[in-house]
This record gives sequence, C-alpha cells and structure tokens, in this order.
Amino acid sequence: MKIVLKNLTKIFPSRNKKVGGEVIAVNDFDFEIPDGKLIGLLGPSGCGKSTTLNLICGLEPPTSGQIFFGEDDVTHLPPENRGVGLVFQNYALYPHLTVEENIMFPLQNLRGKDRLTREEMQQRVRQAAKLVQIDQLMDRKPSEMSGGQQQRVAIARALVKMPRVLLLDEPLSNLDARLRLQTREEIRRIQQETGITTIFVTHDQDEAMSISDMIVVMKDGIVQQIGPPQEVYDDPANLFVAQFLGTPPINVFNAAVKRETLYIGDEAVLEVPGVGDRPVSAAIRPEGFIPKAGGRFVSKLERVEVMGRDTSVVSTHPESRNTFIRSIVPANAKLAASGERVSFDLYPNKVFIFDAETGERIRFKLKDGDAQ
Repeated sequence: MKIVLKNLTKIFPSRNKKVGGEVIAVNDFDFEIPDGKLIGLLGPSGCGKSTTLNLICGLEPPTSGQIFFGEDDVTHLPPENRGVGLVFQNYALYPHLTVEENIMFPLQNLRGKDRLTREEMQQRVRQAAKLVQIDQLMDRKPSEMSGGQQQRVAIARALVKMPRVLLLDEPLSNLDARLRLQTREEIRRIQQETGITTIFVTHDQDEAMSISDMIVVMKDGIVQQIGPPQEVYDDPANLFVAQFLGTPPINVFNAAVKRETLYIGDEAVLEVPGVGDRPVSAAIRPEGFIPKAGGRFVSKLERVEVMGRDTSVVSTHPESRNTFIRSIVPANAKLAASGERVSFDLYPNKVFIFDAETGERIRFKLKDGDAQ
C-alpha cells in the first residue's frame, strides 16, 4: 500500500496560557512512501515523528494537508476504517488475557461483513503467532513472558487484522541491548515476509539504519532529509543530519576556508576546490582519519582503545566541538604518534563542511570530479 502525505501539518495550542502562541509539531510534511517498503522516521524527542504516526493512523486530525492510502483520501477517515495495525512502545497487552486471547481481541470487535467465525479467528491467530514465532506460548499470560516475547505478541495482534499499513511507535525502547538487536531483525524479517508497508518510529539511528529501506530525519517538525540510510549517512544535507547519524558521532570543528583550502586552527588539512573564503563548520567521520607521520591534521593523544577488529584513537584539539575526537582505524594500523601528538591525513569523502551560521552543506569538488 503506497502512502502519500501532502503538505501535512499539525499545530497544537501552547500549554502555557500566559505566553499563548502555537506549537507546530509537524510542518508541511510532503512525502510518498512506496508500497511494501519499511520506512524509518528518525529524530530526537519532540521532533514530530510520533505525531506524524498518529496523523497517519487517524489518532490525531491534521491541521492542514492530506493523507492518501493508495488512491484513497483517508485524511478524515476514522482510525478503525483505515486498515492500520499499530504497535505501541509499551506493548499495551491485556494482563488478564492469554497470548491467544490478546492476539484475537481485535478480531472479536469486527462487525458486519467483516465479522469472522470462531474457526476463522483461530486460524488467523495461529498464522500471526507462527509468523512472529510465539505459537508455542499461546496459553501464557503477559506476566509469564519476557519483554521480547511480549513485543512479539503486540506485533502479532497488529498483524492479525491483515492491515494495509503497519505502524511501529518506538517498539524496542523497553528492551535490553541484546533483545533490541534480535527483535529489530525479527521486525525486518516479518515485514519482508508479509510485504506490508511499514513505518518505524525511533530516536535510535542504529535501529533505523539497520532495517529501513529509507529513513526520514526530522527536527522540530521539519523534514531534514529523506533517502536510503547509507546514502543519507554518506551525503548529509546539513550539520544536524551529519551529527545525528553515526556511532561514534561525527567529529565537528570550528574551521575556515582560505584560498580553497580547509583550515582547522592553523593547520591546512584539505583542499576544497570551488569554496570561497569563509568561516565554516568542518565535520569528519571517525573512519575518515588515516594515521600518517607528518600528516596534515595533528591532535593531542589521550588514549588508544583496542576494540578487536578496530582501534579507536581518542584525542583532543582546541577547535573541536566534541569533548574528544574519536578516530577509528584498523587494529593493525601503525599510529603516527610522537610523544603526546598524533597525526593523520584525511579521506576527502569523509570530510564535510557546513555554513558556520545556518549549518547548511557547502559542497566542494573531489579529485575524481564528483562533488562532496
């Protein structure tokens, strides 16, 4: 099911009556979600991603704009008539019901031509439970299950209605790290097996990047960038996107361009053809450092952390906006350290420069002719 959002806007009145004014939770969201894809809505708390989800499922009416499922305008259609399955952050299972009864509950509320027989409901429940691999736990109650198992019950309950669209609102935030990894892989598997168009809301960029076909990065209700996860990571539209994606986070510096050369402090670290003289913000991905004696970028070495396959070189620099600079290099790389100093050259395609005031991307030419 293709989903089209046209100029979708949601405005809430301010809770502070003395100050007044309005809060724009979603601002002119314009996007087409392809049929059968998994889309990650990504951003910090308060960016509008959950409000967007509530607009799509009908729990909130939009202030303006339209929502289409396929060719159908569902902007003002009640939630129960949209064919949407919704999975909440806190599972929202009925504690007094068994797994089977929790999954069956949405089917028992169907009326008219959609009403099912008892046998049909049981068959659908079994199919949904098998899909999420909890068909051996049908007689248990939520209190007798782990967090990951409860989340699977919630997903099965959403799938049993055979929805046109599946919406997941931070479904992994209550799980521990190992369960989060396992469950997000299960969500991807289920989505691919069913082919249901799925929207996954999260503030965790690792989750969004690992399972999404496309990600939508939001800030203050405004879409910052849309694209395949790796493409957005490799080609951020602005400083906010560059900082939000990546673990460890990108290293940001106060810098300047002089004579088409990028300077961090007094060091000329990289040629940036086509960029005029100006103050800029320079951002370097952790994997963008090349250990080299006499390298153009020099920082003060703090410590070296060996992480198996890779080594994390932790250093500081007076122009760095991060407390520490993290440079990820292969474990067998020879560090170009001299006393307390460590020097690097830089991979040009891992260096980004942004306007010092607006944070918008400033592109420069690479040696192969492509823009960076």
